[in-house]
Amino acid sequence: MSIVAAAIAEGTSSAYTVQPWVLGIVVLCVFTALAFVTWTYRDVANRHSHKADPDAAQHAGAPGAYHHGSGHPGPEEH
Repeated sequence: MSIVAAAIAEGTSSAYTVQPWVLGIVVLCVFTALAFVTWTYRDVANRHSHKADPDAAQHAGAPGAYHHGSGHPGPEEH
């Protein structure tokens, strides 16, 4: 018999039960922390673009390089 099945069959409560509102606060804090970490990585590719520009220009003329043009087409170009 597994430990989980034994615990369910026993039916006793453990000393580690948590109130639902405490669990909600913990989950909210974890979600907020993860959202902050995600927010700090915004626009990372453009922070140091001045360092990558010379290499990007050098590789843009390489044989077989695929150019996407000047970005996404506007509504009038569809």
